[in-house]
Amino acid sequence: MSNYIRELHPQDLWNNFYRLTRIPRPSGHEEKIRSFIADFGKNLGLETSVDEVGNVIIRKPATAGMEMCKGVILQAHLDMVPQKNSGTLHDFENDPIETIVDGDWVRACGTTLGADNGIGVAAAMAVLEATLLPHGPIEVLFTSDEERGMSGAIGLKPGLLKGEILLNLDSEDDGELCIGCAGGVNGTMSFSFNGEAVPAGYTGFSITVTGLKGGHSGVDIHLGRGNANKIMNRILFEGHARCGLLLASIDGGSLRNAIPRESIATVAVPVAGVESFLDALSVVSGKIKDELSLTEPALCIEAIPAETPEMIIEEPVFVKLLKAVYACPNGVMRMSSEMAGLVETSTNLAIVRSSHAALTIECLLRSSVDSAREELQVMISSLFDLAGARSLFDKGYPGWKPNPDSPILKKMREIYIASFGKVPEIRAVHAGLECGIIGGTYPALDMISFGPTIRYPHSPDEKVNIASVRKFRDFLLEILGKVAIER
Repeated sequence: MSNYIRELHPQDLWNNFYRLTRIPRPSGHEEKIRSFIADFGKNLGLETSVDEVGNVIIRKPATAGMEMCKGVILQAHLDMVPQKNSGTLHDFENDPIETIVDGDWVRACGTTLGADNGIGVAAAMAVLEATLLPHGPIEVLFTSDEERGMSGAIGLKPGLLKGEILLNLDSEDDGELCIGCAGGVNGTMSFSFNGEAVPAGYTGFSITVTGLKGGHSGVDIHLGRGNANKIMNRILFEGHARCGLLLASIDGGSLRNAIPRESIATVAVPVAGVESFLDALSVVSGKIKDELSLTEPALCIEAIPAETPEMIIEEPVFVKLLKAVYACPNGVMRMSSEMAGLVETSTNLAIVRSSHAALTIECLLRSSVDSAREELQVMISSLFDLAGARSLFDKGYPGWKPNPDSPILKKMREIYIASFGKVPEIRAVHAGLECGIIGGTYPALDMISFGPTIRYPHSPDEKVNIASVRKFRDFLLEILGKVAIER
């Protein structure tokens, strides 16, 4: 099944992508892919190094006659988002990704595909392998741990890169040249609690929210998709109000930059209130499904009798959690005034999870306006402070301010028109590309981002358009052959 992608064109790129699907590479577990890429560079006889944060840098000298061209840095990230459908048996740390050619698209079997950013990695590998391609000095920067917080880009030291032009290969729309992106900050809020024995006369239920589309918390945040954590909280709120439901454990969402698709909670319900609980669940589930009928037709909400839990979260803390999550903003906060259709500021209520002594809530806040992101951070921290939780926000990462006068943008626009007979769209995205961070460390870089058409990244519905991959690769080779901008 997965072998079929090796027959697609261009075969050099697809064969490399197939090799990547064989190597587990979820964020935070990149040892195997890092070793593979480092060996790949060394086996080609190219200068290869791994820095202290796990980035791999491979250098390829210019071909004869192009030594005086500006150096080009190709940049892609090694890790992928590990998401799977409920019921799909897959161990992202050990199992390969199984792919399917589905008409005009390539997708995976019930898991994320890893086209984000595996296609970019595969394209860079193809460039390093190429023997007939004319080009100036090339560096390829394979960054680590992009999906969890861009720690590879953040940890990149000044002075390592020599090139003057950076081509980020992590965009997801054919025909677009990206010249700007949002910055972001991670928020973690936590409630401490004491476990208590379940009162007498209670029985257990397992409540599940499944079937949501999820998606990228930047690219897809404006689509109005359901958030499993918000839905679960609404159910628990009604259950507590109607019959005294108590919470034993909760596990919703998995990554900050993925819209949460699933949540599961173990609860205790008074035996005398079971009928009232089920009635309340039916009513609120019906309302939620009606509200999301167009965007989330596969939403499934279930309550299944389960073994009565031994311990519950103390009720006062549970109530604080319910009210705080209910009030916590989620989704688009403001659209851009400068670029039509672009989200300016958003937040994703990504994770709600219990451990033995703490309830943790994790959010990812994005904005192309630093002051707006800072205001949203204060808003959320104020809310959780009032609820008695501890709030912690990291330093965040900067956005990438568009430069419409960029020399590489002008050159790539000319090449695109000459190659494909139409004008590319110039845009910015509400996602956290590594360009903003790398540009902060290397402010003289002239940067642009582009890629093939990828749909539903960060979800098991992720797929990449086959024709756009060929176009992407051809465009990349044209750029490297014609971007002979001399120093």
